[in-house]
Amino acid sequence: MMRYEKLLPHILDLAALDDAALDATALATAKLSFYDWLVVSCAGSAEPLAVIMRDFIASEAGTPTASVTGSAQKFPARAAALANGTISHALDYDDTHFAYVGHPSVAIFPAALAAAEEVGASAADVCKAFLLGAEVSCRIGMVLGRRHYDAGFHQTATAGCFGATVAAARLYQLDSAALCGALGLASTRASGLKSQFGTMGKPFNAGMAAANAIEACGLARRGFTSASDGLGGPQGFVPAHQPQHDDCEILWPQTTPTKFIFADVRHKLHACCHGTHAMIEALRMLMAKQDVTAENLLSLTIKVNPRWLKVCDIKRPRTGLEVKFSYAFLAAMVLQQIDTAATQSYDDALCDDAALAATAGKVTVIGDELISDGGVVVSADIGSGTICTDAFDLMAPLDIAVLQSRLVAKATALLGAAKAGEIWHNMAAIETISAADMARYLRS
Repeated sequence: MMRYEKLLPHILDLAALDDAALDATALATAKLSFYDWLVVSCAGSAEPLAVIMRDFIASEAGTPTASVTGSAQKFPARAAALANGTISHALDYDDTHFAYVGHPSVAIFPAALAAAEEVGASAADVCKAFLLGAEVSCRIGMVLGRRHYDAGFHQTATAGCFGATVAAARLYQLDSAALCGALGLASTRASGLKSQFGTMGKPFNAGMAAANAIEACGLARRGFTSASDGLGGPQGFVPAHQPQHDDCEILWPQTTPTKFIFADVRHKLHACCHGTHAMIEALRMLMAKQDVTAENLLSLTIKVNPRWLKVCDIKRPRTGLEVKFSYAFLAAMVLQQIDTAATQSYDDALCDDAALAATAGKVTVIGDELISDGGVVVSADIGSGTICTDAFDLMAPLDIAVLQSRLVAKATALLGAAKAGEIWHNMAAIETISAADMARYLRS
């Protein structure tokens, strides 16, 4: 008999934590994620899917309470969550949590911000609600496990739907019974498949998770009923989607209630697949410390965990998008001093660049089970018997001041110094401003 009866109580305990119990480091990281999410949302506002999404939600009526990226109008909370979740993931430039291989911000902030605008909450309240929701997403994702992801489910949307529901419920001030109801409804709505990767369907998964959360909370607030434990009860979401384990206690992280796994989130500092970022950082370090250039390089060997070979080792990319998933071409970009953080760098013309292709041809990628998911070892042969080697682990802690500086630099590259600086200025004063004050940047 499957045993998941402790899963819901664990989540309710997390959701009930008061503000004083929130870990300061995790909350500071959540604020940086809020900034980063606003930035990538604005940067994606002109993408084709953003135009389609705004046109779609404009065709539906409802009470205009929440902001939508790229529109001067306001829309119903559910529509805003759907649009903002989709648009903010359009560039795939948002944060990732490798504990469950999901993108927390794009599923949770859209729901939290829409709910906050609807009820008149503060920007600080959005961050606190997000932190609790993100923690729930991480932990449910870990219970669902890698097999859930490998089977084809997009954890950003499945685990993310429950985190978004907890965040929205916090802002709507749902009591424990109503939250149980909302989670039950979310359990029958949560969905998202990896088969959508490479299409507009991938960011739509994030938008659905956020919209489902608003819908579930809205119905639960009005007394709509659901299974008493739709998450872990008989034939609930977890046992239906992860039937390999007999006790969720095996997988639920054994930490104190105030130890936040979310704090290990990783922000994208390069506009390409997150699985390639460790390689980029290691190669940049190698070039800074050794005399390694595109001109003197004879060969470059990249050792990574084998799981990434199926994700981001496209040998001969045909489009700028495919370059984002090519260790060899990305290494060549670094060696030729092409900015990997700038979205405009990934033009289709890269694939026909003879010099870039020649450098990429010197790269060999090897899978090594001894290397962690976030790790890499790079070795460059520059002739005369000189082999230069360096390593990088994406999971190594990054000082929060350094992270802030790099995220502001990323924002500047995406939005320009004026807007990036203005958003950051208000983010620094987050305790004194409303959610609506921050949401206006989506509309501008």
